[in-house]
Amino acid sequence: MTAIEVRGLTRRYSGGFEAVRGVSFEVERGEMFALLGTNGAGKTSTVEVVEGLSRPAEGTVRVLGHDPFAERAQVRPRMGVMLQEGGFPPDLTAFEAARMWAGTLTSPRPVDEALEMVDLTHRATVRVKQLSGGERRRLDLALALLGKPEVLFLDEPTTGLDPESRRNTWELIRALLREGVTVLLTTHYLEEAQALADRLAIMHRGRIVAQGTVSEVVDAYPSRISFVPPAGVTLPFVVDAEPSGRVTLRTNSLQSSLHELLAWAHLNNVELSGLDARSASLEEAFLAIAEEAA
Repeated sequence: MTAIEVRGLTRRYSGGFEAVRGVSFEVERGEMFALLGTNGAGKTSTVEVVEGLSRPAEGTVRVLGHDPFAERAQVRPRMGVMLQEGGFPPDLTAFEAARMWAGTLTSPRPVDEALEMVDLTHRATVRVKQLSGGERRRLDLALALLGKPEVLFLDEPTTGLDPESRRNTWELIRALLREGVTVLLTTHYLEEAQALADRLAIMHRGRIVAQGTVSEVVDAYPSRISFVPPAGVTLPFVVDAEPSGRVTLRTNSLQSSLHELLAWAHLNNVELSGLDARSASLEEAFLAIAEEAA
């Protein structure tokens, strides 16, 4: 069943500037969908419309079957939103901020439970202004989870987190997905999208320029094999050479190309120093897509 449906979404600002131009995508229930893009690509403008914070200039948006702007009363209690900045009064403690937010919700989970989910129980009595940047992000996440949402919007959820906290947040998100929560994620950490997303879309200048599963997007770009050949050896392959002497072979068939390379090296008694073979990463695909789109 579709949790989020976006069709031909266009968003304009004053002066006629189109930040989002004809964007379409769907997110199934219990799915993690990542919306990626360079700065100014239109990610936040898109997500704000899906969250119901703005009406689209053109197109339609449905969240759990409702128009999130016109039918906000029906859909808002079933959503959780984590913005890039929570903006809570700095003199409140973490517990007080969460309790204040819980007071706006119809049937919130206990505040203690929400803080425990993001490992902030030991910081509950600390004022917001005294929390680290990473702790404030975890508090923002706790507040987004207070309403036990069916659909969760995460805007750069792990910015400022240390590696351990980031991994713990990933595990929490995976647990929510297993419980059937639908997640729409925006992030600049491509490793995060690759680790968590079932499907993703890459935006550039207000349009979606690539969309699909992580493997579908990545598999469209070549794998690479790199190594340092002995001096004076003529290679039977077209390679990219670096000043350090390391060369890179790009291929759309990693296994067969690696097999041919190793067979050639064995036959010619050539040692391939520092041999490294790997499929394309989401980061490489993202950079290539952005370059192509530009």
